[in-house]
This record gives sequence, C-alpha cells and structure tokens, in this order.
Amino acid sequence: MPTLGIDPDKVCYLIVRARQFHAKVEAIEPDPGSNMSDDGFREILEDYDDGPVVTEIRQFIESLDEEEYANLLALMLIGRGDYSVDEWDDVLAEARALADERGDYLIGTPLVADYLEEGLSQLGYSCEDFEEGRF
Repeated sequence: MPTLGIDPDKVCYLIVRARQFHAKVEAIEPDPGSNMSDDGFREILEDYDDGPVVTEIRQFIESLDEEEYANLLALMLIGRGDYSVDEWDDVLAEARALADERGDYLIGTPLVADYLEEGLSQLGYSCEDFEEGRF
C-alpha cells in the first residue's frame, strides 16, 4: 500500500467544501443588490465567482505544498478510475505534471468530492470520523 503524502483530514476537509460548492446553482442575478433576508436567502445556493466557498477552497489549495497537492491530484485520478492503487508511482508522476494548473483543475472537475473520497477509500482511509462532530 502506498504512503499518502497528505493528511487524510485535509482531503476530507476539501471533500466537504467541494460538496458545498457543487451544490450551488448558476446565479440568476449576477449583481444582486437586495437584502438576502427579503429574498428568502436564495442567493446562498447561487454560484458567484467570489463566493465564500470557492474562495475558501482556492485558499486551502494554495496553502498546500507541492507534494500535498500532487498527492491530492493522485487521489482524484485514482478515484476517477484513471489509475489503480498499484500504479501509485505513475499516478503521482502524472499528478506532478498537472500541478501547474493549481486549484482550477480540481474545482473545475465535476464530482471531485466523490473522486477524492473514492481515492481515499482505495488507500484504506475514510472521512466518516472526520465528518462526525465537525459539521
């Protein structure tokens, strides 16, 4: 079994945030000026480029060192089915090559939360303990 070069709790944190991001819908009003409480807080579920969840995800990804980021990408590629766990060295090499696209590559990947969770699972980790009592 390969050694994971990122704390599984960091991956679980990103999984939770990515699910929040992917639950959003396209913004109806790109520049709302009304009071959210008057609108029934509908804007919370709308996707804005400067939304707090996207900002938080980007800041989190930028805080990772190169090795952590490469391991995160490798987990996603394994979870997506591009590689198996037995090909860890190969997937890590590809992840390092993709590392230049920092952040937007992960954020722009549909189902990234599911892929990361599956990748963790294949390496024997789970986010179940992380999610209990934190959210």
